[in-house]
Amino acid sequence: MADEVLFERRGPLGHITLNRPAALNALTLGMSLAMERQLTEWAADDGIKAVLVVGAPSEDGKVPFCAGGDIQALYEGRNDPDRAFAKSFFRHEYRLDRLIHHYPKPYIALIDGVAMGGGVGVSVNGSHRVVTQAATFAMPETGIGLFPDVGGTYFLPRCPGRTGMFLALTGTRLKWADACHVGVATHAVLREQLAALEEGLAAADWTGDGQATATQVIEGFVGDPGEPPLAALRARIDPLFAQSSVEWIVRALEAETDDWAAGLLETLRGKSPTSLKVTFRQIVIGARLDYDDCMRLEYRLARRFAVGNDFYEGIRAVVIDKDNAPRWEPAHLEEVSESAVQAYLMPFDEGDLEFD
Repeated sequence: MADEVLFERRGPLGHITLNRPAALNALTLGMSLAMERQLTEWAADDGIKAVLVVGAPSEDGKVPFCAGGDIQALYEGRNDPDRAFAKSFFRHEYRLDRLIHHYPKPYIALIDGVAMGGGVGVSVNGSHRVVTQAATFAMPETGIGLFPDVGGTYFLPRCPGRTGMFLALTGTRLKWADACHVGVATHAVLREQLAALEEGLAAADWTGDGQATATQVIEGFVGDPGEPPLAALRARIDPLFAQSSVEWIVRALEAETDDWAAGLLETLRGKSPTSLKVTFRQIVIGARLDYDDCMRLEYRLARRFAVGNDFYEGIRAVVIDKDNAPRWEPAHLEEVSESAVQAYLMPFDEGDLEFD
């Protein structure tokens, strides 16, 4: 397990490598615990001026950053009536994400491949998110009967216009230009420049403000990702995803007549109805919560999804059997009551997720 995530000191940099390339560097519980411990230690170490996070390359030469959490391990714990593993997994993952969000030093993620789900948590929550032309970003959780977590409650409502709601519900994948456009990435750098960027960060003068130093160094390597395709769609996305419910979004799309809208309709109809309606409410509420309260809300949602049908059915259909034919319960949006949605949001009697 120690080899799943590697920690090194490289001069003034704390260097983290997510090291499960055969599993697309998916985040395990052990990795979350190890990262939390190491980041806490480095935060108090005056010799560490910034933290750099990368994904290990796979044998085919591709460089996944982190394709998500270890959902297969979560699936294997489905028969435990207490869902003890799921509770522990989400608790420590969210505590790690919160630590990254509030980290007192520059936290720089180099995203040179896929970043989804848990991979978004250990990148987007940091101060600097560098994407290359090989980067792919997505929050596909509604397709596996979950919700866009790992800080999605906070950062998605703060994307421009209604792009956050659009991404949350549809799970649309973004390349580097769009990742910068919606704000999940802070800088675009050609992958051929990443080694030089690391050298520049290691050689930098860190005697001044650390955040400003990191920004200055990274900006010396910035490339042009081109025009973001999503920008041209904003005039359509914003009114469609400003509707007052998922049902009204579907109706608005049904009134459109082109292939783009038809494709979105097909996408939404393949998602978990429960996930869609809970996610809609999550994004609306998250717009008015601070970060820590967003994470407390996510822990409530995660624990409740962990005892339902759709999360495990989604993993079965997409990851285990790969038949892509999930049997959602309920199967239709109109069968998911408002009271059922509200039940996901309620605090637990024993209290919310706590932070040190």
